[in-house]
Order: sequence, then C-alpha cells, then structure tokens
Amino acid sequence: MIQGSSRLRNLVQSLRAASSLPSNQLANFRGYTSKADSSLQIASQPSARSEDEYADMDWDKLGFGLTPTDYMYVMRCSKDENFKGGRLSRYANIEISPSAGVLNYGQGLYEGTKAIRTEDGRILLFRPEQNATRMRHGAERMLMPSPSIQQFVDAVKETVFSNKRWIPPPGKGSLYVRPLLLGTGPILGLAPAPEYTFLVYASPVRNYFKEGTAPLNLYIDEEFVRAFPGGAGGVKTITNYAPVLKAIARAKERGFSDVLYLDAVERKYLEEVSSCNIFIVKGNHISTPATNGTILEGVTRKSILEIARDQGYQVEERAIPVDDLVDADEVFCTGTAVGVAPVGSITRQNRRIEFKTEGSLVSKQLYSTLVGLQTGRIEDKKGWTVEIR
Repeated sequence: MIQGSSRLRNLVQSLRAASSLPSNQLANFRGYTSKADSSLQIASQPSARSEDEYADMDWDKLGFGLTPTDYMYVMRCSKDENFKGGRLSRYANIEISPSAGVLNYGQGLYEGTKAIRTEDGRILLFRPEQNATRMRHGAERMLMPSPSIQQFVDAVKETVFSNKRWIPPPGKGSLYVRPLLLGTGPILGLAPAPEYTFLVYASPVRNYFKEGTAPLNLYIDEEFVRAFPGGAGGVKTITNYAPVLKAIARAKERGFSDVLYLDAVERKYLEEVSSCNIFIVKGNHISTPATNGTILEGVTRKSILEIARDQGYQVEERAIPVDDLVDADEVFCTGTAVGVAPVGSITRQNRRIEFKTEGSLVSKQLYSTLVGLQTGRIEDKKGWTVEIR
C-alpha cells in the first residue's frame, strides 16, 4: 500500500511538471490525444506515434467547428511589463477571475490564421506577421500590451508544430490557428486590466459556410450596422462580433448565408460582411471598400489586392455606393476562414440582384493563385509563406 501511494504521488508530480513544460521540452511529448484520461500517458512513456501520423478522425466530414487538439500556447504579463516566458501546455479550460477585464469590459482581441500541409509534406503558414502586426495595432487601440511580432509568430509556429498530427491531409482542409489577447486581470472600475494573457489554440477546419464552395446569398439588413466612425470597427476586438449575431440569425432564418452591412452614417455605402471583406468586379476593374476605421483590414483582402494588381486588374479601394451592385459582374468575399467565396446574389428591400457564378470567374482565378501560394504549388516569390520545421 505504501509503495502504491508513493507511485501515485510520483505520477501526480510528474503530471504537474509535464503540464507546464517549456515549449522546447514539451515538444518531446507531442502526439498524444487531447482526451482527459490520456494525460496520464505523458508521464509514463514517450509517444509511440510516428511524427507523420494523423489524428484519428474522418477528414472527409470536416467542417468549420471546434475540434480540440493537443496543445495550446500561453504567455502572460502585467500591464506595465512586456510579454515573456511563454510555454505550451495541454489544451484545457483556463481559470479566470469573475472580475477580469475581458469578461466585464470586453478588453480582448483575437486573430485567425491557418497552417496547411502541402503535397510534398511541408507545413506552411501564410503571412503570420501580418496577423501579429494587426494584433499590435488593435492592442494599441484597446490599451493593452501586446506580444512582439517575433513572439507572436514563434507562438503560432510552436502551437502548429505541437499539433501537427491535426493538420488535415493535402486538399482536406487546414489547421485554423486562433491567437487571443485577453485582459485577464481583475478590475472593477472601468480601466485597463492589470494583467494580460496571450493564448494560441488550434482546430482542424474546412469550409466556413455551410454552402461549402457554392455561391453565397447575402442580405443587406437596413436595421443593423457593424461599426461607427470613431469606434473600433477597424481592429479585431472581440466586441465587434457578438453584436452581429442577431442580424446573422435573422438573415439565416430567411434563407440567406450572411449579412452585408452598410455604413452607419449615410446607410448607402458598402462596408463588409459579418466576418469577411467584400469585393465587386466590373470588367477589368476590381473594387473593395476602403479601410477608413470602420472596416477590418483583412490579411486575405490585402493579399488578393496585390495578386489582382500582379495579374493586370485595375484595383481600387474606395467608397462603394450600394447602387453599384446593379452593374457589377461579380461579387466575392475574402477572409482567412472563408478564403475567397463567390456571391450569387444580394438582396435589399426585397430586391434581389444576381451575379455571375459560372464560367470564367475573376474570383476563381484569384483564389486559385492564392491557394497555390498557400499550399506551395506556386513558387512564393513574395516571401508570404513560412515553413514550420
């Protein structure tokens, strides 16, 4: 009995140590499942899995939902300090004060990027430094300390590498990576939180919309707007997203895919869709609403603009009157989660405008180039991809 108790005590101590290992040591334990009871295996034996072995799941049924993976990355700091000492830990719930700034006042940001497995077995990230830069910009707006660009990219790389068995096979999806910056310190009065947490987790995903790659049908809601001038619509704060849920739910009840929002002042200019940017095509001209503080500057948006210019299109960032939709040949959306999604129709005040969705499509051509770069099928001469080794 005494020997049994001693073994159990040693096992518990080993578990505690393994759960907070520095990332360079925790990498030795990669490959374990994220089921609660499997954590006992960490202390008892090294992984027997091949590094190239996939997680046990049906990749053909993958959608855009949360599939918990093995590890997450956590780093903390106080409001007057810099982030340091980040480490990987098992994916699990986090403990947070009821009076945390993020819970009481919404002091939080998030990002989204993807890791993709190539046909030749490499693992690529796409422009993660752009997400890092955007988080730093958002942190300045929300009065939060932020990881450096290098810290952000390294954290994403470590999270992906430790969860690489969850990266879908080529052509079956990607590993969606979600970095969070949260005011986790307790605060009662309206003020910046005293402590902050930077956290990165990941989940394998495929198509964002239930339509898959089918054209979207958008609805312009006259009642709701997404952002106001002088607000925080141009940064990826968590407070920008819950307010659109009612508009989305109402649109989906009517059979639409999502909502296209107009500007808050004149209610006549296109802004963006709930979670993605919008483009219109007329002949050789491609237009998208200019980022003016109410529109999020998406990484995919930025990439598509550059790809389109490279391919000879006349690209313009401008205020787009809603009436311009009548003459548009094509409309499409862009975003990390959605990629490049063609729009089949937009409805406003019971008037439905339809767009070209078959044949030779500009959106399809641009998307093909984007995916070619992301998957390594097209040589990356821009330095956009980051290989994880």
